[in-house]
Amino acid sequence: QVQLVESGGALVQAGGSLRLSCAASRSIRSINSMGWYRQAPGKQREFVAISSGDGSTVYADSVKGRFTISRDDARNTVDLQMNSLKPEDTAIYYCRAMLTTKPYWGQGTQVTVSS
Repeated sequence: QVQLVESGGALVQAGGSLRLSCAASRSIRSINSMGWYRQAPGKQREFVAISSGDGSTVYADSVKGRFTISRDDARNTVDLQMNSLKPEDTAIYYCRAMLTTKPYWGQGTQVTVSS
């Protein structure tokens, strides 16, 4: 029902910033939950941040105060602003949309933070 494409991943120095973007193939106005997850090598995919239709946001403790999720319903995009990046933030970052309990995932974008 929706295709998601992430972009913005790159190699960045520790302490630097990066902005990821997720472009949806259809309107996201009816999608209550849009979020970002990440998966480091050899580890399970983990929750990063979620933005709900009512404007509320939820962040993982590990990124709270450093990352900011935002959505632009007019452009069908969801961004993740990442500041004060740490080497442990290195992972493939995935965009996720939840449609009536059914999740849709993007292909992921690589973020590498060097020390």
